[in-house]
Amino acid sequence: MDQAPLSDIPSPRLLELIYTLKVRDVMTRELITATPDESLRSIQHKMKENRITGVPVVQKNRLVGIVSIDDIITALDKGYIDEPAGSYMTRNVVVLEEDMPLRFAISYLDKYHYGRFPVLDKKGSLVGIVTSRDIITSLLLQANRALEQMEATLYKRSYEGQPPEAGSYTREFYIRQYDFEHAGTASTQIKRILTERGFPPKVVRRASIAAYELEMNIVVHSVGGVLRLVLTPQRVEITAEDSGPGIEDIALALQEGYSTAADWIRSLGFGAGMGLPNTKRVADEFSIHSTPGKGTTVKIAISFQGGEDAHYKKNPPSG
Repeated sequence: MDQAPLSDIPSPRLLELIYTLKVRDVMTRELITATPDESLRSIQHKMKENRITGVPVVQKNRLVGIVSIDDIITALDKGYIDEPAGSYMTRNVVVLEEDMPLRFAISYLDKYHYGRFPVLDKKGSLVGIVTSRDIITSLLLQANRALEQMEATLYKRSYEGQPPEAGSYTREFYIRQYDFEHAGTASTQIKRILTERGFPPKVVRRASIAAYELEMNIVVHSVGGVLRLVLTPQRVEITAEDSGPGIEDIALALQEGYSTAADWIRSLGFGAGMGLPNTKRVADEFSIHSTPGKGTTVKIAISFQGGEDAHYKKNPPSG
């Protein structure tokens, strides 16, 4: 298949790609670095030979600073170009983490107006560097492949799903990984649908809690998925399906406070480890199936036959 020009790709699909890719997918891994003892003149030569405008300064694979082309120009003007980089490098470096979504890198470029950002792994070691050129090049190379994958996924969901029960209402919401800006939108719509259809307030509240927790699990822990609402005259069913990375130990994942969220996600106020426990607590029926590397499916049901009090006697709310 011919590669589609970037200008011919609808903007929603480009947006989807930006949400799908991570910093590690676009960063340059073959790094040109310097040490604190290395002279600024030596770094100047590295910049010229490799046609780059910034060099990370590392010590034992740890990022300790960065020297930009502006630092070199200033050193030439003021006559200290032969001094060690450690004395004049920029020490307060804004960095990215390799598992951050690409849109974070794009927002950093817009916010800080820097030409490049060093990338660290979970151990804090320097593993790459990202520039605006890296981002544009990667989008051009991966757009067509990612769009084909998305189209295949949508086709599969459209034609391989089981038909809903007669008289039921079904609605699907597609959730992006790390889409914190829109996180909670699907669960809010589910709450509105239940309210407008006259479901009992306690059922609405329990279903809203479950929908929110399942939605946030997809945002934080998966590579994207779907939240499906099915309404029948007797019950509310909510299913969350994602395509990875799966859960190694389901029993551990159901413990309150257990979380595999990265520190930067926790810093945003997410990943507290209460998603699955809260979901199970408010549900009358709860099931979870997960295959490491392939994905997770969580299904809950809330019935409004037999009353709400019976549920909460069996499942008292925490806190």
